[in-house]
Amino acid sequence: MVTVSPLPVSLPFPDRTVAGHWLAERVRDVTGATPVVIALPRGGVTVGAEVARVLHAPLDVAVVNRISLPDRPDVDLGAVDEDGHVCYDDTALARLRIPRNRLSDVVAEARDKITHSREMYRGARTLPRLTDRDVIVVDDGATTGSTARAALRMVRRHRPARLVLALPVASTEAVERLQEEADRVVALAVPETFHSLDRWYRDFSEVDEGQVAALLAEHRDLGESGDSRYPARFSAGGVELEGELIVPSVVRGTVVMASGHGRLAPHNQAIGTVLRAAGYATLLLDLLTPTEASPEADELAPAVLGERLAAGVRWIRRTPVVASAPIALLGAGQAAPGALDAAARLPGEVGAVVTHGGRVDLAGEALTQVRAPTLVLVQGSDSFVRELAEWTLGRMTGPTAVEIVAGAEQLLHQPEEWRRVGVRAAEWFDRIL
Repeated sequence: MVTVSPLPVSLPFPDRTVAGHWLAERVRDVTGATPVVIALPRGGVTVGAEVARVLHAPLDVAVVNRISLPDRPDVDLGAVDEDGHVCYDDTALARLRIPRNRLSDVVAEARDKITHSREMYRGARTLPRLTDRDVIVVDDGATTGSTARAALRMVRRHRPARLVLALPVASTEAVERLQEEADRVVALAVPETFHSLDRWYRDFSEVDEGQVAALLAEHRDLGESGDSRYPARFSAGGVELEGELIVPSVVRGTVVMASGHGRLAPHNQAIGTVLRAAGYATLLLDLLTPTEASPEADELAPAVLGERLAAGVRWIRRTPVVASAPIALLGAGQAAPGALDAAARLPGEVGAVVTHGGRVDLAGEALTQVRAPTLVLVQGSDSFVRELAEWTLGRMTGPTAVEIVAGAEQLLHQPEEWRRVGVRAAEWFDRIL
């Protein structure tokens, strides 16, 4: 079965990470609770890492190598997988009247390359258990589908419960071939005229082996850690709010997090991962209802958002697993002044605040009631924003600081900056809590 995104997708994709995030939202509905993400190096690992992060699933690779004749490198004749199996494109071989035995040297060379890459990416480790689990095979796209087909057949030999192929973009030819290999093919876009893969990305930079290895190291054990997850539901001002509490094995505090983009937004998820690695449980909130989050809706007053964040703090205090831990707030964008309003409402409960992006000055008179030490992260290139933040903090009576984080206003586009915000927030909480 093929699932093409029911919603319009803006092409080209900004980059592989954004494509991976959009793809994860489509894949979420067709997999079980404990999937494994298997990505195809190299570009597919960047996409797969984002899918793994959003789904909180472990990430690994299927090392495959495309085969072609030395004098016809543009003609795809099949692929070799890391188990040494060859998946020939017999249709292409027949059309070109090339016998399989003519490719013996090419296949041997491909196996040597695979051995090197497998050692580089996985070392002495083996693949995670795939048997009886949902497995999502991810690449950055498919033109002919030969490498994806080899990867799918390799995974199928492990007898997964369900085998899903997830692609940001694919040709109609590739989709037709690959739907026979997977239980479900999920594609965000299947253009009628495909041409080359790079035209479907604004940033299609080459991914090197070191980047692949780093992404695997960061995402390999997602979902396999000791983190515990709890759904959060509570009322505030007549509105029902939802979120997710994620608790690491050792807790030094709890951070209530919110922005105007929802808890599944890439920057919320990335910052939360950093905070949990530092020992902080995170309560990620959907602070806005779907109607309030629509582009046409007016922004809510900071007092309304502050009331909702304060309700999140009270919910934490009623939740036994984290009830006794110190509490901090982290507000982003539209929620930044709301975090300060919440801190003013609960001076005895909120131990520290970090904001990034947004207009902290909009907290208004609540600023004079904030007692919690507050760190405001601002974009370094905008002197007005920094001066406004400094003026705002001058109205507060507790300890304050302003720091520059490059890209703090462009967090939807720069994943490395998301993690930097998480690091600075963790360092501030370490000092204060």
